[in-house]
Amino acid sequence: MTPWGDASIAELSKVKGICLDIDETLSTRGKLTADAYAALWQLKAAGYLVVPITGRPAGWCDLIARFWPVDAVVGENGAFSFFMKGGKRERITTPNAPESPKGSIEELGRAVHREFPHARWASDQAYREYDLAIDFCEDVPAWPRVDVDRLVALCEREGAHAKVSSIHVNAWFGDYDKFSGFTHLLDSVGPALGLPSAGEWLFIGDSPNDEPLFKRFEHSVGVANLKAFADRLKHPPRYLTSLESGAGFCEMASKMAGLRPVAR
Repeated sequence: MTPWGDASIAELSKVKGICLDIDETLSTRGKLTADAYAALWQLKAAGYLVVPITGRPAGWCDLIARFWPVDAVVGENGAFSFFMKGGKRERITTPNAPESPKGSIEELGRAVHREFPHARWASDQAYREYDLAIDFCEDVPAWPRVDVDRLVALCEREGAHAKVSSIHVNAWFGDYDKFSGFTHLLDSVGPALGLPSAGEWLFIGDSPNDEPLFKRFEHSVGVANLKAFADRLKHPPRYLTSLESGAGFCEMASKMAGLRPVAR
């Protein structure tokens, strides 16, 4: 991974849009700092389109689409996108997201509790539509890494996709991920929302569930705390910031805001 400070200005000048993970990419130890939130506005003021791509639930994404300086948000690891149009919040569902996932999710939850009786769902589980989020360090004592890996393996044996974020294991049924959710957003409503083409975006993230984006974005950035997961990644990002979490996001934003994106 090339240090972010060495990233080519000439190449970055082609970027028109910024995609970002939220937990421990934009946030820092569970808080959205004033500097990180200001960096979102800094990017918007510089003329970039901004789209969070997160594992967080539909309930959070509704608020983000309405109140944050963003052009859309892709939620629950790619299951859907929310955006504002004409002052109204609208949504699209990603192809291959199941129509009625509740029964499968409940069955998966029972399987998880059989092997991990102490497992607790994420505090935001009530606001989710498509996935089961098992908390391994956000509001519970941190799990040993070996148990996190066993949990992922269990979910996969049950036929689910499972990805490790900085705080949760997210498991879902349906053949989609963060990248396919984002590309569906571009293909279906991108022109109407004025979103750039796929090759004109930069993505920044922090954990293994961002790997589908690191793999496919030409301009991909990891914040420095990604180093804790480096041995889990087959496809690391192209660049790595020197600072962690929200400070690393600000490091990226400062450099990008200093450039003028090419005219849209």
